[in-house]
Amino acid sequence: RTSLTMSLLLWWSLYYPVSISPLTEATSTQPALEVEHILIFSLSLSLSLSLSLSLSLSRSLSLSLSPSLSLRFDPRAFRWAQTMRLAVEEINQSEQLLPNHTLGYKIFDSCATPVTALRAVLAVLNGHSEEQSPMCSGASPLIAMVGESGSSQSIVLCSMFFQISYFSTCSCLSDRQEYPTFFRVVPNDDYQVKAIASLLQRFGWKWIGVIREDHDYGHFALQGLKREIQNTDVCLAYDEMIPKDYSRERVLQILEVMRHSTARVVIVFSGEGELYPFLKEFVKQNITGTQWVASEAWVTANVLAETYPFLDGTIGFAIRSGKVPGLRDYLQTVNPRRYPSNPLVQQLWEALYGCSPSLSPSSTLMPPCSGQETLLEQHSAYMNTSSPRVAYNVYKAVYAIAHSLHNLLHCQAGAGPFHNRSCAHSTNVHPWQLQQYLQDVSFNVSGENMNFDQKGDAIPSYDLINWQRGPNGGPRFVTVGLYDGSKDAGKELAIQEEKIVWARHQSKLVVSVCSASCAPGSRKAVRRGEPLCCFDCVPCDSGKISNQTDSIDCHECPEDYWSNADGTMCIPKVVEFLSHDAMGIALTVIAVVGACLTVSILAVFLHHRTTPIVRVNNSELSFFILLSLTLCFLCALMFIGEPTSWSCMLRHTAFSITFSLCISCILGKTLVVLAAFTAARPGNNIMKWLGPKQQRVIIFSCTLVQVLICAAWLMASPPYPSKNIQDQRSKIILECSVGSQLAFWCVLGYIGLLACLCFILAFLARKLPGNFNEAKFITFSMLIFCAVWISFIPAYVSSPGKYTVAVEIFAILASSFGLLFCLFAPKCYIILLKPEKNTKQHIMGKK
Repeated sequence: RTSLTMSLLLWWSLYYPVSISPLTEATSTQPALEVEHILIFSLSLSLSLSLSLSLSLSRSLSLSLSPSLSLRFDPRAFRWAQTMRLAVEEINQSEQLLPNHTLGYKIFDSCATPVTALRAVLAVLNGHSEEQSPMCSGASPLIAMVGESGSSQSIVLCSMFFQISYFSTCSCLSDRQEYPTFFRVVPNDDYQVKAIASLLQRFGWKWIGVIREDHDYGHFALQGLKREIQNTDVCLAYDEMIPKDYSRERVLQILEVMRHSTARVVIVFSGEGELYPFLKEFVKQNITGTQWVASEAWVTANVLAETYPFLDGTIGFAIRSGKVPGLRDYLQTVNPRRYPSNPLVQQLWEALYGCSPSLSPSSTLMPPCSGQETLLEQHSAYMNTSSPRVAYNVYKAVYAIAHSLHNLLHCQAGAGPFHNRSCAHSTNVHPWQLQQYLQDVSFNVSGENMNFDQKGDAIPSYDLINWQRGPNGGPRFVTVGLYDGSKDAGKELAIQEEKIVWARHQSKLVVSVCSASCAPGSRKAVRRGEPLCCFDCVPCDSGKISNQTDSIDCHECPEDYWSNADGTMCIPKVVEFLSHDAMGIALTVIAVVGACLTVSILAVFLHHRTTPIVRVNNSELSFFILLSLTLCFLCALMFIGEPTSWSCMLRHTAFSITFSLCISCILGKTLVVLAAFTAARPGNNIMKWLGPKQQRVIIFSCTLVQVLICAAWLMASPPYPSKNIQDQRSKIILECSVGSQLAFWCVLGYIGLLACLCFILAFLARKLPGNFNEAKFITFSMLIFCAVWISFIPAYVSSPGKYTVAVEIFAILASSFGLLFCLFAPKCYIILLKPEKNTKQHIMGKK
């Protein structure tokens, strides 16, 4: 999955010590048995049995870095090959590991293509190259292979032979049914995408772009990432693929997508070879503000250093680094004088110093080297051993095979893992037998415990790397965290955030969201046709709240609660009733003034009860009317204050009975007035039926009917206090529910019946003789009374909350004042201001 690949081939053979051989070069037209750049190392002791280890350096020594796909020598891969040599020499010199046995190796260059890697393996499997032996020279003694690094190459090769990879991370290779002979010392990409998904969640990056290579590594990594984020709030803004065959037009299209996207975080699943030309064009287009998240394939790639200013702040996961003892000293042993015929050493010198160490000046266009060049002072990808990662994996892979082989060779008879608990024959080891031991191997290398799970994968762990500016102005790869996939869920990622430098050398975390988070008090409303991460923030409706950021929905408050102004919490509803506030006080004052005024008029009438105007108006009935009006004014006070069971029952019954008493008195007075003036006709004896006793009976009887209605009401379904939460949802209105609607309207209907009857009788008596206008005053008073209560009905029904009670009080006070002024104001005017008219002659209209 990167353009840097290495394979290690191990075979079983009897060897004699030979010296290092010069490499033979081949063209692409040569048979598959001819292998490009074969460097054979055979190392053994003079024993009857020796073991040979062969390493094929595939996709490593040649690196594709330019749009024309030209190849360039990669010093890092040569360092990996030297690490393999170091491991082999350590094992061969060890007295504890594989004593009396010697490992040998071969190195191959697959030139970054699965086809070339396949040709190399076929050549080894056939035994020797075509130049060395006939085609049918016999089977190969190969029993194990380390490599490839590229997942695509490994997929091709592991179907043919047992291998252990140091850098193939595709999760597809963990399928034991499809690839039963594949092992690796590097975590698979499933863990990498889990780590990246955890990183996105940790930093709140919800709107991301993905750039990937057009290989299995990129395809499977994207699938894994989508799987990890599908149940989170992270969305994919775009997914672009770098073409296998470089196309500037296609790259420019990808860069345009990046330029116009609001996603500031871009995840890249690609090897450095495919990524390099893309980043060169990215730099040309001068696109800034991108926070790169690197996969392990390129997060520590020095070859991308020249694009560093645009990659400043890059963060990503790298395979864990480890210690390879003595590696730096070992690397310094390589020079052209020691290996004059080795073309790989010559290419290394050309890459590091820009000169040719070859004795033939015509063999290269570079100037000849001075011979004074030394690796001691050369800081390069080759000598960089500060935190080896891939090299450390190569080191572990070689030791894994060595320990497995050691266990195989030291199997005790009757305790083996094979049929009938048998052991493998030490002189005829098959790859499948070594694979059995590799599956169960467990050893310690450089202080780290190494083993494989049932899928052939190593313990999943990564370093979190941050690109920061180094002392020389180039990138410095700083470890700022760790991902350990073996820990409990939610505890895998540990980050030292204070160490991180973000894009453009900022210390502030980059924000990458399609829509800003919705604050508490609002909810997310997804935009039609856009990903879930793109939404609008809609304030919660009244009565609903959200107390978390990015709430999907607002929750309704309990019945007795309401949302606060911000919509973030439920608070108790305001309890409302007609209390002694401004309105309550005003109505109270009016009611008290009305009652006092009525009592004052009563006092005037008592004081002047012997005067004609009082006597002619039936002083007894006038006193009853004034008394009942006083009670009407006072009963209005019972509607003010918090409703209770007793107040609810009293306010309605007291109101209905006092008004019935008042109207009954007026009705009796109207009958007396009408009878008094019709009795003057000859033969009319009606007055004997309307004496004082009969008048009292009429008043008592009419009032008693209302009392009986109220009694039935209280017994059947009396008024009671209730909480009204329908009229105003934000408040609790404490009110008196009437209980029985029928009884309530019967009470009002009976009062209305008395008022209408009184009005009709008064209207009939309106043309009485002289200045006696009592019938007219009664007519006007009943007209006002009826108008008030007819208007009351729609006002009562439509008034909200406490205003319903206020309307009822207003109707009581208005009708009471209407009766008081119409019936008694003219008489008080005469008594107090025009006493000369308070005579019988004036009242009867006689001069």
